[in-house]
Amino acid sequence: MHRPQPLPRWADPDVPAETLDPQGLSRRGLLRRAGLYGAAFAGAAWTGASALAPAQAEAQAPAEAHLPSGGGDDPHLVYLVGDHHVHSVYSHDAKYTFSQLATAASRYGLDWMVLTEHSNIGHHQAGGAESEHREILRARAENRRMLIFQGLEWYIPGAEHATVFSAPGRHEVDLLTRFEQEYDGKLLGYTAGAPDHPDTARNEAHAVKALQWLDRQRRSGYVDDVLVLANHPLRLGIDSPHELRAWRDAAPGIMIGMEGAPGAQGAAHPGRGAHSIRGEYENAPSVNSFPGYPREAYVTYGGFDWATATVGGLWDAMLAEGKLFSITSNSDVHRVVFDTWRNGDWLPGQNFDNTGRLPDPVDTGEPQPGSDLWPGQFSRTHVGVTRYGYRHVMAGLRAGRVWVDHGHLVDGIDVRVHRPYGTGRGVTLGGRLRIRRGEQVTLTITVTTASRPGGRGEVPGLAHLDVIRGAVRGPATDRDAWHAPDTRVVHTADVSGRRGRYTLRIPLGRVEESCYVRLRGSDGRRNGPGLLGAAVDPHGPVAHEPGDGDPWLDTWCYTNPVFIDVAG
Repeated sequence: MHRPQPLPRWADPDVPAETLDPQGLSRRGLLRRAGLYGAAFAGAAWTGASALAPAQAEAQAPAEAHLPSGGGDDPHLVYLVGDHHVHSVYSHDAKYTFSQLATAASRYGLDWMVLTEHSNIGHHQAGGAESEHREILRARAENRRMLIFQGLEWYIPGAEHATVFSAPGRHEVDLLTRFEQEYDGKLLGYTAGAPDHPDTARNEAHAVKALQWLDRQRRSGYVDDVLVLANHPLRLGIDSPHELRAWRDAAPGIMIGMEGAPGAQGAAHPGRGAHSIRGEYENAPSVNSFPGYPREAYVTYGGFDWATATVGGLWDAMLAEGKLFSITSNSDVHRVVFDTWRNGDWLPGQNFDNTGRLPDPVDTGEPQPGSDLWPGQFSRTHVGVTRYGYRHVMAGLRAGRVWVDHGHLVDGIDVRVHRPYGTGRGVTLGGRLRIRRGEQVTLTITVTTASRPGGRGEVPGLAHLDVIRGAVRGPATDRDAWHAPDTRVVHTADVSGRRGRYTLRIPLGRVEESCYVRLRGSDGRRNGPGLLGAAVDPHGPVAHEPGDGDPWLDTWCYTNPVFIDVAG
C-alpha cells in the first residue's frame, strides 16, 4: 500500500494560506500561475508504507519525461529550492547532526538537499555510507516535507571535489560505498595534478573511468539515477579546463555542471578575519594548479567563482561549444559563522578513524570558528520541475532548468526564448530553440521579487538584470582554452524599485548564427567593469577587500543558458 509523500507546506492545498510566511505565499502564487497547484503536482511522489523508508517507492515511479525543446514550447514549471553540498558529523571537519541540518533547511525554505560527507579513511573504514543511511532514513521519516538525498563528496583524482548522489533506492548505499573504494583520489593516493608529474595522466584517466562507471550503473538500472557536480572548481586552481571538458564529455548525463558559487559565504564577514575571502578562496597557485589561470582566478566576485563570474570566461568558453554545463549555488555547510556550537568530547579510545563520525555538538554559549551559512539561509539552487519528487529534481538538474541566487534576492525567475509572434510559452533554461537563419527571436523574463527579509532584516531588491549572449563555435580546438571572445553583456534592464511580479520582453533581433543567452542580476550595491573589460561587461561583480565581505551587502543571481540553434 502506497501513499503520496507530503508536499512542502507552500505547495500543500491542505495547509491554510494564513499559516504561510510571505515567501511561502509568494511561492504558492507561482505554483498556481503554473497551473500545478494541487494533486497534479504531487502525482508521482509516491512513498512506501515503511516509516523508515518514505522515499523508496517513489524511486520506483516512472521518471519525469524529458521535456520538449526545439520548436518551442516547454511546459510551465515550478522551481524547487535546494542545496547539493551539505556536511554533517559524518564528515571529519563538520559538526551538525542531520536533525539540526534538516531543521535549519526547513526554516529557510529548502525543498531538497543532499548530504555529502567527505571521503577519507575514517569514513570508509567505519562504514560511513551505511551508518549515514540509517540516520538518513530517520531524517526522511521525520522531515517528510523535504527531499533528502544521500551523497558523497568525492575527491576527484588529481583534482578538486565533487558531489555524487543518486535517487533513493535499494542500491544507493552500495553505489556510494563501491564508488568511494574504487575511485576516490584521496583514498587511492591519486592526488597529483601537476602538468609534469608522472602520475597526472593516470589520475586524470581514473577520474574519467569513475564517471563512466557511474554512467553504466544508471544505464544498467542498478540505480535509478545518479548525478555529479564539481564543487568549488577554482578554489585551488587544480580543475583545469581540459579536465572539466573531459568529465563533461565522458558522461554528459552524469557530470552535469559545477558550483557557480562556492559555500563558505560567511568567511569574510567583518569581524571574522582580516585576510578572509568569501568562499574561503584564500589560496595561491600551487604546483598542482593549472598554469594558464590568471592570479585573479583564485578569489570570488560577488561571492561567485571566477569561472562563472567572468563574462567571456571559462563557463562561457564551455557553453560556446554548444554543450550544456550547469551552475549551482550551495552552502557547503561545515561550521556556521558566529554560532555557539562545538563538537562534544570523544569517549576514551574513540576517534574519527575508528568511528567515522564526530561527537554530537554541544552549545558553549560562546561564538565558535566558522565560515558558513545554513542550508537555504543564503545560497540557493532552484530547479524547474513539473511534479514533486526525488527523480523529478534530478531530471530538472540534468535538463539544466536551473537558476541560482544569494540572499533570497528574488522569489522567482521564469525565462523563455521564442519567436516574437509564435504561440506557446517558448523554450526555457537548459533548452534549445531551433530556428531558421535570420528569424526574429524574443527573450521574455518574468520576475517575482523577494518577499523574505535577508540577514540584515531588509527585503532584498533586484536592481538590474543583464542579458549575456555568446556565439556557439563548436568543440574547442584547444581543450585548455578558458576565454570566449564572442560573449558579452548585450542588454541591461534597470529594475530597481520594482516590486511584485513583472515581465520584461527583450528583442534579440534577427539571429544569424547559433548562440546562447543567459541572465545575471544583482542588488546593485557593488559593481564595476568585468575582468575582461568594460566593453565585455560594463558593471560586473568585483572582488571585495580581504576581511570586508559582508555577503548580505553584495548579492547576485545567475541563470543557466538557453541555446538558439540556427539551421540553414
